[in-house]
Amino acid sequence: MSRFRDLLAHPDVDEVCVLRNHDDPRERRIGFMAYHGGGLEAMTDVIAREAADRSGVSYYGVHQPPGMEDHIPSIDVSPDHSPALSSFIDHVQSVITIHGYGRRGLFSSLLVGGRHREFAEHIGSHLREHLPAYSIVTDIDEIPNELRGLHSRNPVNLPPGAGVQIELPPRVRGSSPLWWDWEGPGLTPHTQSLVDALSSAASTWITG
Repeated sequence: MSRFRDLLAHPDVDEVCVLRNHDDPRERRIGFMAYHGGGLEAMTDVIAREAADRSGVSYYGVHQPPGMEDHIPSIDVSPDHSPALSSFIDHVQSVITIHGYGRRGLFSSLLVGGRHREFAEHIGSHLREHLPAYSIVTDIDEIPNELRGLHSRNPVNLPPGAGVQIELPPRVRGSSPLWWDWEGPGLTPHTQSLVDALSSAASTWITG
């Protein structure tokens, strides 16, 4: 029995996989993931997919419909139960996984975890440039243990080069009371700056 397989079989759940190749052979093959997207961790799929589209890299997401909040632990999101996720993991070298979280005292903190710490610092520098009002936490010891994304079965660590897990508070995702009167158009200013930072980080991460 696999809860992840059952989730993917739900008629209102969309599994999206877009594989792209880089034009420059020096570039590391990167992908964005948001497998808690849609109604579960609001806006994570929108942010990850927009950043992937803008930087021309791959994307994998699982989008739950509004009102559905079936949280599958990351260690149970396995390519063994999804041909699309398996093809994504096989295609990329490193990944950036986008998650949402909310915790008292950390509503302006972006937590940059995952096993690829050099990549994490690279992304962190872009986040700090574009989001100066937020705390960008790249010191793994300062991230709560359950949000570090270091488990070997976490999909962020399955590609050959592992990856970076980013936990986003509601404010930067545009889903906090700060933005209740936001009418657009487009993403909230903070969310747009986040996408700018992520796409810039993915576009500039190359093999020397």
